Amino acid sequence: MNAQNEMAIALFGELFMADQLARGRISRVLPKGMELSHFSVLNHLAGLNEERTPAQLARAFHITRGAMTNTLARLDTAGHIHIRPDWDDARQKFVAISPAGRAARDAAVAAVTPLIGDVVAALGIEKVRAALPVLREIRLRMEDGE
Repeated sequence: MNAQNEMAIALFGELFMADQLARGRISRVLPKGMELSHFSVLNHLAGLNEERTPAQLARAFHITRGAMTNTLARLDTAGHIHIRPDWDDARQKFVAISPAGRAARDAAVAAVTPLIGDVVAALGIEKVRAALPVLREIRLRMEDGE
């Protein structure tokens, strides 16, 4: 194995382990009953501040429509989103965050912020600032490869 391949294996091994550990730690501090997938969708919708179709959300998260439908059904049952039909095309639906969903998202952010803030503080803001462009480029290259 050449040095480039060894570096690639080491890099992705670290990314996968960091992802697994981060997901586990964040999941443990989320409000009771909220899963990481729920938080991710609520956070996305809160940032957009506009409606999206389930298909658009599935594409944004790189998951199947079925997986997104399951997440949206749970969020709808909890009252965290509103799902309405498209008045022009009855086959399509639109999803928006509800006031209760915004409050749940804000509670989750409040729970997660100390955890991730501690990691940034321990690393130092300059290291994090330097790492972000590399991580962003990795993400973009992985998105291009789909």
